[in-house]
Amino acid sequence: MAGSSGLRRYSRHLLIPEVGLAGQERLSRGRVLVVGAGGLGSPVLAYLAAAGVGRIIVIDDDTVDVTNLQRQILYDTVDVGASKAQRAADRLRALNPQIAVDALPIRFDAANARELVRLVDVVVDGSDTFATRYLVNDACVLERKPDVHGSIFRFDGQVSVFGVPGSPCYRCLYPEPPPEHLVPSCSEGGVLGVLAGMVGSFQANEAIKLLLGIGTPLIGRLLLIDALEARVREFALERDPACPLCGDVPSITEVGTIAERPATGPEIAELDLDAYDAAIAGGAILLDVREPHERALGEVPGAVAMPATSLEERMHELDTAQSYVVACRVGSKSRWAAARLKEAGFGKVYHLRDGLLALAARDDAFDLF
Repeated sequence: MAGSSGLRRYSRHLLIPEVGLAGQERLSRGRVLVVGAGGLGSPVLAYLAAAGVGRIIVIDDDTVDVTNLQRQILYDTVDVGASKAQRAADRLRALNPQIAVDALPIRFDAANARELVRLVDVVVDGSDTFATRYLVNDACVLERKPDVHGSIFRFDGQVSVFGVPGSPCYRCLYPEPPPEHLVPSCSEGGVLGVLAGMVGSFQANEAIKLLLGIGTPLIGRLLLIDALEARVREFALERDPACPLCGDVPSITEVGTIAERPATGPEIAELDLDAYDAAIAGGAILLDVREPHERALGEVPGAVAMPATSLEERMHELDTAQSYVVACRVGSKSRWAAARLKEAGFGKVYHLRDGLLALAARDDAFDLF
């Protein structure tokens, strides 16, 4: 802090017993790496800078696009075409001249991941690709640094803290990257702009708590946020002893490029809700390929549950002669799962267009939060 001007700037923090002068000085010595200066990175960066975090490193190789302005609140219309990292750094320095901001307009990749993570106390992952999320997670686990994870899609967001020794990592939740396009991006499926602010604010809060050593961080806990229904749910996560990264006998000892599997396979017939009704009436079984933490938000009566991440190892439990309608929450995982079943010799496989959310919106038999 810079003398009396710093005391005045952070006076509302100094009034909080859990922060106080000692805590504010800890923040001023704190170092945070923010991966991505987009929808999540914008509120994260703004609140960390305002809080007085002493050094912030922001890495993003993208430029501002007009479609970003609906949710990426660090930027103005005149910024279109400019480097996100550079423009974000300019904004943060203007917001708080007392902190240091390093702008890296490059890609976060296997060549620089561990070196950058090693420089800081906390990493905040605001990326929007599975490859980068795995890379951030892996580098944090190997460097023993907390990874404040966040992700958003349409109205749904999730937040957790990975990478803390002895706690679960991102690979414990998602053992391997999904095939390409299994989960659509925000550019494909859309996202409510304000959701980025909600999730990013949670991430900034977790980072500040970790720097201060206060409260109960989201370690071993997954927070799910449904902006449409104004619901927040929390689920416990456990470290997987067989995890190749943080398990008892790890096989991953270095970061590497995470290749997303291409989406290949046969064409699958899509069913709208009327066609779905006819298929079920004709004896088809609904196959729910949501993950366990997604099913905790609501079960579908009569469905067979088989998570997409477990499909390969559990496929033998299904009858190749049976007709299946494969569904997930929004209709993306199920498309891949249905194609994989078709490749494996299942003859009567269909995909429920728009997923179980569309079915729940029409029917009163069950709720999906």
